[in-house]
Amino acid sequence: MGLMLLPAIFFGWSLGANDASNIFGPAVSTGLVRFRTAAIVSAFFILIGAVVGGSRGLETISSITDHSMLSAAVSALSAALAMTLMTRLGLPVSASQAMVGSILGIGILTGNVQWQVLIKVFLAWLGTPIGGLLFGFIGYHFFSVFFRKIRSLYIQDVALKLAAVVIGAYGAYALGANNVGNVTGVFAGIIPVEQAALIGGLSIGLGVVTYSKRVMLTVGKQIVALDHFASVISVLGMSFTVWVYSIVGVPVSTSQAIVGAVIGAGLARGSRVGDKRVLGRIALGWLQTPLIAGAVSATIYSLVRLIGRF
Repeated sequence: MGLMLLPAIFFGWSLGANDASNIFGPAVSTGLVRFRTAAIVSAFFILIGAVVGGSRGLETISSITDHSMLSAAVSALSAALAMTLMTRLGLPVSASQAMVGSILGIGILTGNVQWQVLIKVFLAWLGTPIGGLLFGFIGYHFFSVFFRKIRSLYIQDVALKLAAVVIGAYGAYALGANNVGNVTGVFAGIIPVEQAALIGGLSIGLGVVTYSKRVMLTVGKQIVALDHFASVISVLGMSFTVWVYSIVGVPVSTSQAIVGAVIGAGLARGSRVGDKRVLGRIALGWLQTPLIAGAVSATIYSLVRLIGRF
């Protein structure tokens, strides 16, 4: 059983390297928070979020289709391969779409898919970037009223650094509570939910500590020009969006939420969307990820079953 969990650990590492970087991406890319600080805070609160608030997401992913240990391992491996490919290309993609795509690839082969659960997941996918944009836009206008009352530049700087760390911790908690379902949700029911949450949280934290720096630059600098205040607000918008969906019990993408929140905060301060080619590459990644993951999972699962007959 331990070997079968390795693909999920690999997938959690890939998620941490890609999606978890979005928590501190804008703040790190603008120099507000050091990467080392961001990584440590992220890893700690991701684990807390996974253990304390991850059960609903785990149960949602596990209910899309019935899993054996083999199908769960293949789903996790296929999602990890898709995520690693997109991470290597520097694209902030959706771990949720990678995992659901992998599950669907096998579920369609076996004729066992709970489509009513998928409708709930698909609607959440659509609402995630929109929610991030709205919360980023509204949050900027609301908190800027109070921030502008601070006359001292020194106090402004201290307040922003503190806010970046506190909000980043909140975002990490929301990420752990929401996205642990993507990592080990396929194993929930096969192993205890508490154990699945712990393994998922630890693997995500490992990814953000060891390999998350690359995507931060894509999210923080190339989409919309942000100042320090706007970068902090964008993370708040992302965090609230992801936390709401963790309560609902649907794992969603922090990448989609942060891209929406970055655009919302940027528009609120009067910035224009920067390199539209970057947005195009990100959108293409969102479309390709579930298709690639589904094709990979269906292929691997078919090959394993074929070999097992001999």
